Amino acid sequence: MAAKNKIKTVYFCQECGYESAKWIGKCPSCGKWNTMAEESIRPEIKADAPSVYIAGKLKDGKNVPRSINDIELSLESRVTSGISEVDRVLGGGIVRGSMVLVGGDPGIGKSTLLLEVCMHLTNASHDVLYVSGEESARQIKLRSDRLGVFSDRLKLLCETDLDIITEFIEGERPELVVIDSIQTMFNESVGAAPGSVSQIRETTAVLLRIAKDLNITIFIIGHVTKEGAVAGPRVLEHMVDTVLYFEGDSKGAYRILRSVKNRFGSTDEIGVFEMDEKGLKEVLNPSEFLLSGRPENACGSVVSCCMEGTRPLLIEIQALVCETAFGFPRRQASGTDINKVNLLMAVLEKRAGMKLSSLDAYVNIAGGIKVNEPALDLAICLAIASSFLDRPLGQDIAAFGEVGLSGEVRAVAQTMQRINEASRLGFKRVYLPHSSLKGVKAPSGVKLIGVKNVKDLLVNEER
Repeated sequence: MAAKNKIKTVYFCQECGYESAKWIGKCPSCGKWNTMAEESIRPEIKADAPSVYIAGKLKDGKNVPRSINDIELSLESRVTSGISEVDRVLGGGIVRGSMVLVGGDPGIGKSTLLLEVCMHLTNASHDVLYVSGEESARQIKLRSDRLGVFSDRLKLLCETDLDIITEFIEGERPELVVIDSIQTMFNESVGAAPGSVSQIRETTAVLLRIAKDLNITIFIIGHVTKEGAVAGPRVLEHMVDTVLYFEGDSKGAYRILRSVKNRFGSTDEIGVFEMDEKGLKEVLNPSEFLLSGRPENACGSVVSCCMEGTRPLLIEIQALVCETAFGFPRRQASGTDINKVNLLMAVLEKRAGMKLSSLDAYVNIAGGIKVNEPALDLAICLAIASSFLDRPLGQDIAAFGEVGLSGEVRAVAQTMQRINEASRLGFKRVYLPHSSLKGVKAPSGVKLIGVKNVKDLLVNEER
């Protein structure tokens, strides 16, 4: 009997949650070194055997399998957060009974954003509970005074004991609960330290059950690792309904709220915010905002249009090509994949005759946005060629299209949305794949220029 109750010691990877019976230096799952942490696991007490299955039901009322045709569908009940950019990322509003994970770097503004959501909900007569395991009530009060006026419907609970938190939630039944952060919560039934893999996993499971049983929406804040992933096991992202990442430079003004998983809406939607002394301010026209401050007649500057979910965004791509001071030329990219930049430079050298192999090259997407979409290929090629030839392009030019290894320009999706966004901001010439011209009507005052090959485009521009 004593052997059955013996505490088991296992090792968990702090990066990905991989479990091992012994300590190993390198995690076989994620390949990280020195990430295995020792944790004690108590044996689980098995429940009694289930009741007898009679006439499609169990005696104790547990769920039984049902035919898929007998399941009735109904629209999810949504509540507006009071911030249109947050509603866009969530797919139209906050879904009742869902669990949302918000991740981001320290100091990026996760707590400020959710506190603003709490302010709008409580002012709209919704009951909200804000649970903080990192800050005191006075610290939260100081931040709330900068954001605006809060209703008495917002309750603050500075606690890390999960049993006390669940007892208050089940007794008060608030409509929304914010957990700040999940790494500070502690479940006494789990024999591990707060922030460990076991604690995060079991605590999230308990909160998920409460959200589904009581039809309460729960937002949990998660810290991220140096690589940008939520600290703790990957299973945490699989358990929740929605995963949001708050991106941007903590010293900059721009913040991007990105949806990477959403069971109630589309993924890859983004919301754009600006940080000021009073908190986060939503940016309703991000294309104009991201192009503000663009230099005139600058070499290596080209505007392109990317799609973030259903939203077209105009962004400025900057390139700088110069003589190298080292034996091996440097290549650096900010906001896009450096391997893609190297590939496009090889295409320009082979297909367009540009000698770039001995030059340093730097590519930057202004505004702090990270984009890895094939539609930016044509604009990156134009920016690199403009800097190489030391010849600025016109201020009224926008370009998008995928570039292949033969230098051909391939079609991309949602062509009309990109053209309309460029026209809305006053661009008069749009370079796009020649195959995308079929069935596309140019807006008034906009000239569409079809491109078949990068070499042909560069030759025409030189003329």
